[in-house]
Amino acid sequence: MEAHQHSPDSSSEECTVLEAPPGKNACLQHAGKVAELFCSACECALCEDCVPDHEEHPQVALSQALEQHRSSLQERLGGVQNRLPQISDALSFVKEILQQLTNQRASIEEDIQSSFEDLHKQLDVRKSVLLMELEVTYGLKQKVLQAQVDSLVRGEGDIEASCTQTEEALAGEACVASLQAEQELRERLGELAGLGLPCQPEENDQLDLLLETDGLRKSIHNLGTIVTTSAVASQSEAMGAGLEQCVVGHPASVTIVTRDKSGGACKSGNAILSAEVFTPDGSIVDGEIVDHKNGTYEFVYTVPKEGDFSLALRLYDQHIKGSPFKLTINRVLEVSPSTTTATNSAAYATPSTGSSEGAKRRGKSPGQKKKGSKRASSALGTPRRKTQNPIEDDLIFRIGTKGRNKGEFTNLQGVAASSSGRIIIADSNNQCVQIFSNEGEFKSRFGLRGRSPGQLQRPTGVAVHPTGDIIIADYDNKWVSIFTSEGKYKAKLGSGRLMGPKGVSVDQNGHVIVVDNKACTVFIFQLTGKLIAKFGSRGNGDKQFAGPHFAAVNNNNEIIVTDFHNHSVKVFTPEGELVLKFGSNGEGNGQFNAPTGVAVDVNGNIIVADWGNSRIQVFDGSGSFLSYINTSADPLYGPQGLALTSDGHVVVADSGNHCFKVYRYLQ
Repeated sequence: MEAHQHSPDSSSEECTVLEAPPGKNACLQHAGKVAELFCSACECALCEDCVPDHEEHPQVALSQALEQHRSSLQERLGGVQNRLPQISDALSFVKEILQQLTNQRASIEEDIQSSFEDLHKQLDVRKSVLLMELEVTYGLKQKVLQAQVDSLVRGEGDIEASCTQTEEALAGEACVASLQAEQELRERLGELAGLGLPCQPEENDQLDLLLETDGLRKSIHNLGTIVTTSAVASQSEAMGAGLEQCVVGHPASVTIVTRDKSGGACKSGNAILSAEVFTPDGSIVDGEIVDHKNGTYEFVYTVPKEGDFSLALRLYDQHIKGSPFKLTINRVLEVSPSTTTATNSAAYATPSTGSSEGAKRRGKSPGQKKKGSKRASSALGTPRRKTQNPIEDDLIFRIGTKGRNKGEFTNLQGVAASSSGRIIIADSNNQCVQIFSNEGEFKSRFGLRGRSPGQLQRPTGVAVHPTGDIIIADYDNKWVSIFTSEGKYKAKLGSGRLMGPKGVSVDQNGHVIVVDNKACTVFIFQLTGKLIAKFGSRGNGDKQFAGPHFAAVNNNNEIIVTDFHNHSVKVFTPEGELVLKFGSNGEGNGQFNAPTGVAVDVNGNIIVADWGNSRIQVFDGSGSFLSYINTSADPLYGPQGLALTSDGHVVVADSGNHCFKVYRYLQ
């Protein structure tokens, strides 16, 4: 075969087109052909042999098409790469939730083990008591019956012996010799005939066991429940008039509907839901969340002043749909026919005890309001300082601004003071505890956000145990945590019992008093976690509460509780018996608009933070009004926790101003 030869007139350029290097823009349809065009309609490369089949289609240069495709691919790559940080954050968050879920499982497993071990111990103790009681009862009854048996046996033996001797004598021949013996037998038989023997039973054989096990078995069968929901924040939503327009001093309501990941309505309650109404400078308004146990919840709140507010609704620490919501709060003044003016100055007029809710104003200085506002020297035993300066007050210093750093706070709540000269602050929205000296010098802080033991989710109450341990009420984790004075976690108590612990205190026996705001109940625990007593329920009766906040203990070991929505202070014995109740809703001396913090001085006087009226009132041990602490120069804004320092001053958490303040207090 001859080798193929090129024609003399074949050009080198034609050879270049027909014999392109393999793979370099090679046409996929025609081997050895180079693609130089691109069909936009078919999205394929074209060589010269492909062109006739695509004459009616738009075509562009292949190099241009490749550049456009590369540009489009680069753009999509950038778009996808931009998702990586979001996915990374989501991955970290989901891993954190998974870890918390695992930790919670371990914690609950520990609680189940310890609870049932405790029940086993109690059952064993009860079994031992019953067995001991059985032995004692049996012994007493057996002793009586055995003594009777012994007596009858002896009597029977004596009679039988005497009868046998007599029968033998009678069987013999009567003679003078037997006369003496028979005479003795006659006397003996006479004695035996009249012998008093216990022939009637002196005891009975009843030994029964009353053991009502049916109810116990049913209780055991239903003992404990693993509580959870499938609710997710991204699908849950809120509705109601409370999302639109509210009136100062009037309750507003918002309904929250929880839904699962598919948008289906959840049918069970117990979801961990939090709600806060706040101004741009921070949270100031408390409210109450009611769990309807059917997947829906109601948040009821009252705003004390007009303006633009925000409502944050979080489910498992994540905003639900639309949260935070913007609120507009308006003031509605109720003007009576006798009113001669209705200007804005009415907000500063001296209020009477019968003034309407709508006319209430927060932040007013008690010193400017009414007679008895200033601290009379006769009230607490020591003359006041000079009063010629009308704005001079009892403030010594204030510490803090809004923030997350040391010495900064976001919605601080509880306050405690130690005998060693320390002030302990529950910094609620920063999920930590901060410690200062009595002079306001920052010392330390501790706390890590989370839902595992040793972490803090929403610390609201704080107390110091005589051992030096720091006790923290964690509202959202639904337990009380115990830390050393250095902030090292030791234990928790109340898990599975508490619904929303707000305040904590310690009685004279070292027992931990817990005010459960959500359950409207006061619990008393040993430091080991053993429940000693509980009292209270939801309502407006003497032994009932409506959103109780904080507690203190007086010298009689009586428990003083602030009843927030009932606008009163109640004093109870450790057994839950009401000793004293004082206060009513209003702005007058001795009245409250939602009391919060409470403390007791060495003389038994009761100091109360009046949240809605933004003031601090002082009462004697019988509930009679004594005085105010003057806060005129730097008014309080929604005070919460309250305590007496070791050097005799009053420290209060000024929640709305994101600081704590220390005032002179003359005991």
